[in-house]
Amino acid sequence: MLQDGWFHTGDQGEVNVRGNWRISGRLKNLIILNSGHNIAPEPIEEKIAQHLPAAQQIVLVGNGRGYLCVLISGPVQAAAVQAAFDKVNPDLPHYRQLRKFSLVSETFTPENGLLTANGKLRRDAINKCFSAEIAAMYDGTSSK
Repeated sequence: MLQDGWFHTGDQGEVNVRGNWRISGRLKNLIILNSGHNIAPEPIEEKIAQHLPAAQQIVLVGNGRGYLCVLISGPVQAAAVQAAFDKVNPDLPHYRQLRKFSLVSETFTPENGLLTANGKLRRDAINKCFSAEIAAMYDGTSSK
């Protein structure tokens, strides 16, 4: 859709000093913390993935909550996740820092409805499917 000479796609981007645009995420994927901070999850998920090559999927959660948590699928050890957090968190502002995580055994696939046919995360479906794990991270019963 063209509006004021711009093509509106729903993507979030940033422009560098040379005038080149970089797509950094989707507006509909924004996580809005209860503090009002808007966070694009994709850049943080990518940073974690760089330090956790064995992870199959990494999903930030925290919409309407006080802080960010992460769901991780794949053959990953808790110590490796904590090491990745320790590498990623110092470069992030306090409201973007990752506090807790949950390792999930289910792989996200188009067949179970957790990925699109293109392999993109279905965040609403993931939040619904793993609502117990997410609640445990926020109510203090999570061990990680």
